[in-house]
Amino acid sequence: MVWIACLLGLIHAAFSLYWAGGGRWLLNTVGQWAVELARQSPQQAAWFLLLIALLKAAAAIIPLLNAQGRMPWPKLWRAISWVGSVFLMLYGGVNTLTAWAVLAGVVRVASFDRASLLGHGALWDPLFFLWGLFLTLHLLQTRRGRTPSRSLFDQN
Repeated sequence: MVWIACLLGLIHAAFSLYWAGGGRWLLNTVGQWAVELARQSPQQAAWFLLLIALLKAAAAIIPLLNAQGRMPWPKLWRAISWVGSVFLMLYGGVNTLTAWAVLAGVVRVASFDRASLLGHGALWDPLFFLWGLFLTLHLLQTRRGRTPSRSLFDQN
C-alpha cells in the first residue's frame, strides 16, 4: 500500500515540477489563478511550484523510506504520516465532492471556472484522496502488535 501511496504522491509532485519548468498542459485545471500567475510572473510561479513539487515529493517518499526502516525517528515520521494521510483524505474528499456538487448544480454559485472544477473533481482532488487512503491503509496494516498483511504491491 505504501508503494501505491508513494506513486500517487509522486504523480502530483511530477505535475508541479512540470509546471515549475514552464509546462502548461493541464495548468488550467488547477485554476485560472495559476494560469495568470504563470503568465504574469513566470519566475515567481516557477519557484512557488518548485517548492510545492519538493514538498509533495517529500510527503510521498518519506513514508516509504520510513516503512523500509531508512528514516531516523520512525515513530515521529509515522505520526506525521498519520496526520498527512487524514489531511489528504479530508482535503481531497471534500474538494472532490464540492467540485462535483457545483458542476451538477446541487450547489449554486454565481460563477465558476468549469475547467478548474473538472480538474479538481475528476483528477487532482481524487488523486489527493487516494494518496491519503492508500497511506492510511498502509499505516493500519502495519500497526504495532499486528502482523502486516502483504499484498501484490507491498515490498516492505
